Amino acid sequence: MLLLIDAGNTRVKWGIAEHGRWLVQGAVLHAQLDMLREISISYPDVRRILGANVAGAGVGQHIGELLRTLTPRPEWLQASAQCCGVRNLYETPAQLGADRWAALIGARAIHSAACLVVNAGTATTVDLLDAEGCFQGGLILPGEALMRQSLYRNTAQLPLAEGHFRIAPRNTADAIVSGCLTAQAGAIERMFQQCGHDPQALCLLNGGAAPQIEALLTIPLRRVDNLVLDGLATIAGAFPSAIAAESGTLR
Repeated sequence: MLLLIDAGNTRVKWGIAEHGRWLVQGAVLHAQLDMLREISISYPDVRRILGANVAGAGVGQHIGELLRTLTPRPEWLQASAQCCGVRNLYETPAQLGADRWAALIGARAIHSAACLVVNAGTATTVDLLDAEGCFQGGLILPGEALMRQSLYRNTAQLPLAEGHFRIAPRNTADAIVSGCLTAQAGAIERMFQQCGHDPQALCLLNGGAAPQIEALLTIPLRRVDNLVLDGLATIAGAFPSAIAAESGTLR
């Protein structure tokens, strides 16, 4: 039994997998991390814990303490030059975020042609994976909610908008929400132009803001929930033993 963890900037997603299938998945906010202790009680047969952590060393350490009653200690993924059929062309491969690396591997496992891998969370990442499985590069931009919060914090008269998307907004709240969503969609569609010549090219879209962004996109796409967890499950299947028993870090 595997416990897979995606520790993001706002939430920690987790899933229990066994024999190639998901038994359960869940998510908690950082303020609710103590709820992860229940995993140790409910799933005592976990034999491996593999995670991607972009929330910082403190969060990773806290998760390890909460799960200390389980036999294995967490292995935290780091990006490498190559894994599970994906080649990392980052200038310094290890600098690629673990969540982006796992998502690319998850994307390759479910779509063998060129694709654009988009995670619309606290930050939005837009990563290009070609038909040969080479990660060609990608974008990082503030997520839709973070864009709205930035306008609120750094301007004198703009509110923390809770408006609606409109093609031609006629009030300030709608103008802010529409502008932020259009910026997200525009970045995604512009990046898709780099792989759109491939007739099988697809945008794989996941993350908390995916539903709002999906409605604006005009490119071929598929919504995929928890793509980082899917990638971690793929990695765990390829490497069934605890590779990083010494360091606690999986490369």
